[in-house]
Amino acid sequence: MLCDECQKEPACVHITKIINQQKIEKHLCEQCAQKSGEIMGKGLNNVFGSKFSLQDFLKEMFNYTVPDSNRQMLEPVCSTCGLSYSEFSRSGKFGCSTCYQAFAGQLEPLIKRIHGTAAHTGKVPKRGGVYFSLKQRIQHLRQGLAAHVSREEYEQAALLRDEIKILEKQLAEQEQG
Repeated sequence: MLCDECQKEPACVHITKIINQQKIEKHLCEQCAQKSGEIMGKGLNNVFGSKFSLQDFLKEMFNYTVPDSNRQMLEPVCSTCGLSYSEFSRSGKFGCSTCYQAFAGQLEPLIKRIHGTAAHTGKVPKRGGVYFSLKQRIQHLRQGLAAHVSREEYEQAALLRDEIKILEKQLAEQEQG
């Protein structure tokens, strides 16, 4: 496959962007990728060199989210370990568990960009899974209840209210047993 820009060199960088539910693909050679600025950081050799590491890749991703031109605003710092966001973006490692809350504003857009969502939708563990799914079901029903009440659909709201009461009773039994 040839480069989409120069149509001369073979494409070695394949970029897929999803913007407003539309998929845009670019296939570039190394020189065109560096010229277009699609690859951030010190260059392709550092990101895609012979010693590729996940830490280097994540470090480049974190550096992309907070460009140097926007550093005028006050940088967040973890209250427990004192790690600043710029130190985190250089190392790619957190200092403690509190860093997740300290850098939540910067991490959520990054996680959404990488995974498509910031909410975990993975597997539920077998042990304790019933409890978790009951809580999740109750939360979903409460949202539906609020929607029905706001639309003045009181009959459906009453059905959901009754179902929530039954599930809450089951949840209380799960907690005790």
